[in-house]
Amino acid sequence: MLILLAFIIVFHITSAALLFISTIDNAWWVGDNFSTDVWRMCSTNISSCVAITDQFREYQSIQAVQAAMILSTIFCCVGFLVFILQLFRLKQGERFVLTSIIQLLSCLCVMIAASIYTDRHEELHKSSEYIIGVSEGQYGYSFVLAWIAFAFTLISGVMYLVLRKRK
Repeated sequence: MLILLAFIIVFHITSAALLFISTIDNAWWVGDNFSTDVWRMCSTNISSCVAITDQFREYQSIQAVQAAMILSTIFCCVGFLVFILQLFRLKQGERFVLTSIIQLLSCLCVMIAASIYTDRHEELHKSSEYIIGVSEGQYGYSFVLAWIAFAFTLISGVMYLVLRKRK
């Protein structure tokens, strides 16, 4: 049981780390001479970054992605704290239902964020406010990490639902 608990804790911490990296790092959409995420666009040629503000086209979509990723990260961290509290407070044989619900909410938020970005990426990168043309690019590793974090939080949420507190 101790090995299972250690595995679940490591899995949850990995999920949180993936969410932090995908939310913060500047690599949701990359090209040969630029990288952009939900916060700013950076050009590698002229070494400058432009914050994505309300003057950008489809700014509301970017704000939705930002909010969902932040919520997902917060839910994941809160879920871990609730799990630790439930670990010491629950009676034997009870399930970690509250932790599972919080983790599944985190899963839902990251899915919403990545789905919005997937659906709206063409319109997002057509704004004239960018320093350079960013329409010719590809999904970066932060975007991929967001989808991997979705899978990790989903699996983690289901594991908590199935897990019972034993001796």
